[in-house]
Amino acid sequence: MKPDYYKGTDGKDLFDRFEAGLLTVDQVRGFYTGNIIKYLTRYQKKNGLEDLDKAETYLSRLKSFETAHLGGVQHDLQKDPADPKV
Repeated sequence: MKPDYYKGTDGKDLFDRFEAGLLTVDQVRGFYTGNIIKYLTRYQKKNGLEDLDKAETYLSRLKSFETAHLGGVQHDLQKDPADPKV
């Protein structure tokens, strides 16, 4: 799903940049979740299995992000651990 033209000269793609701090934790979650919903709701009327594959890719990235971000520990996902008010 991610062609090489999405990668910079350093080999990082836009998803990597989002997760590395270009977006906040909540923004990364929203980006992945929004795309999962988009592809799941349109697959029957637009691109069929291709859209399901894309939804699966975004779900996989979200799961990897949560695992890395939370260190594999179950936390309250409503709270951003980087937020000092929490």
